[in-house]
Amino acid sequence: MDLIEKYRESKDGYHPFLIREGWQVAQLNYMDELKIGNIGKLDVHNHTDEVFILLKGKAVLIGAELKEDIPDLQVELMKPHIVYNIPKGTWHNIAMAEGSEVIIVEKSNTHLSDYEFHPLSPENKKELQLLVRNAFEENL
Repeated sequence: MDLIEKYRESKDGYHPFLIREGWQVAQLNYMDELKIGNIGKLDVHNHTDEVFILLKGKAVLIGAELKEDIPDLQVELMKPHIVYNIPKGTWHNIAMAEGSEVIIVEKSNTHLSDYEFHPLSPENKKELQLLVRNAFEENL
């Protein structure tokens, strides 16, 4: 019997791999949907905070408040080994460079039921792309 379990996911996308009563850990690896030019929506969780930890590569966390259905955007270039928290009720997404990997910790089964989406208008997408590109370039 193994007393120490190990987990690692190498395929692109979101992979919850350790789901226990009340909480889960997932690995999010770069996928085309999270390339800055492809981000078309924000999402929110109403019942859990969501923790992000950058393992490898470059990623920018995106947070937003909706004011009359218009997102007030804030971005943060992630640094490796720093714990970032998106509080429940906060609209968010993540932009990732190819090859990037992030660990996510949140309430169990969040990926199955606790989410809503808000589509971004063409103007919102342009603003977001500029903010994220600037964040990526600030630390070249």
